Amino acid sequence: MTKPQSKKILVADDEADVLNLVCDKLKMAGFSTLQAADGPTALEKARSEIPALIVLDLMLPGMSGTEVCKALKSDPATKTIPIVMLTAKAEEVDRILGFELGADDYLTKPFSPRELVLRVQSVLRRGAGPVTAAEVMKHGDILIDRTRHEVKVRGKTLDLTATEFKLLLTLIERRGRVQSRDVLLNDVWGYESSIDTRTVDTHVRRLREKLGKAADSIETIRGFGYRMIDLG
Repeated sequence: MTKPQSKKILVADDEADVLNLVCDKLKMAGFSTLQAADGPTALEKARSEIPALIVLDLMLPGMSGTEVCKALKSDPATKTIPIVMLTAKAEEVDRILGFELGADDYLTKPFSPRELVLRVQSVLRRGAGPVTAAEVMKHGDILIDRTRHEVKVRGKTLDLTATEFKLLLTLIERRGRVQSRDVLLNDVWGYESSIDTRTVDTHVRRLREKLGKAADSIETIRGFGYRMIDLG
């Protein structure tokens, strides 16, 4: 399998001004960029170039961003490429759909170019965290292998995104201690300020669905955040 090329970002958007703005800001931050103005082109370039990350608009001609995302995540050669969705759709159902398809982050238009660059950098850091030694952690029915980046529940391997893996790992490492949404945004997503705490809630919801009954160990602290508890 071809490895992702470092610092190369594919930006897919059918609005030329947005496409140029995003690419310019990413170049200023030290990245190289690829451009696509429609879905089929985005899919072709993702498969041929294997970028380090994709900034993907949902409303693309020829093939929607959700279809592109689904195709990429179902292909072993491209499923690990992080995706940041950039879209005018701000409804929660659209965010949830994006995360269900495997997107790592979600930014709505109009957006701050600086925030977009920060999110791209944060997603790339999350996926590049070094592992120095084999370490397996167990919490109830949940087994986490940090070296293999693998999570199992009662022997069944779960298909988690890099963000979901880090979120679960953070909660288990700090089990028994309440983690505010702001703290999770900073430690899991790498955001220094509260950009949108709903991002945390959406990811916790998706993580719980994948964990099944084991999700009962994630306790919601109303109005504040979450805590991993022992069920025994």
